[in-house]
Amino acid sequence: MDIHARPVVIFRWIVFLLAAGYCLQQLFAGNWGGPGGPFRYLTIWALFLSFYAASRMLALSEHRITRPHQVTAMCAAVLNVMVVFLYWRLFLTDPSTVSNGAPIDWYLQYYLHALGPALQLMDALFVGRVFRRVWRAVLPLLAIIATYVAWAELFVQRFNTKPEGSVTSGLPYPFLNSMEWGERLNFYLFNGGTALALLVVLGLIGAVLARAMRPQVPA
Repeated sequence: MDIHARPVVIFRWIVFLLAAGYCLQQLFAGNWGGPGGPFRYLTIWALFLSFYAASRMLALSEHRITRPHQVTAMCAAVLNVMVVFLYWRLFLTDPSTVSNGAPIDWYLQYYLHALGPALQLMDALFVGRVFRRVWRAVLPLLAIIATYVAWAELFVQRFNTKPEGSVTSGLPYPFLNSMEWGERLNFYLFNGGTALALLVVLGLIGAVLARAMRPQVPA
């Protein structure tokens, strides 16, 4: 696919403007009721990474940069898929485990946990075809996850008193506060492993798509 074609540029403008709009919404009208504000949540980290990735993909399509930013786009796509998987698995089991009983505006819920990630993944797989040499994204992806875990455990938990659990308080997601440190560590490690597995799976899908979309040479 020609990433400089007009339909691609229009698509990437839509993806960029949506991400930019929701980033501004979080900055000016997000949940700033505790230290760290909306950045307490992994979903918002994924949103801002999506915004950055979308800005780079748009700049690439408009010939403003030459660096492909494939690792950026891969990390953003994987993190978004993780957010969707974790959010809906927990939400469908018990909504209070992710929302602490507070209502979530529909336009936030379905963009942050459905449409936004879908657009990011669509660009990464079908437009930019960034899932090549996926091992390059392993360390950056693990670094993002480790940084978020450190942020949640060392800052968010320390300076927040809500939500409360049976073990501790302050961690951004209610269910984490009812887990001992060892249980939380296992949870973080499991999800880090899930992220790497997703990277491999998306890499395989990307390879299949690249092969299927490769122009056929006449015999």
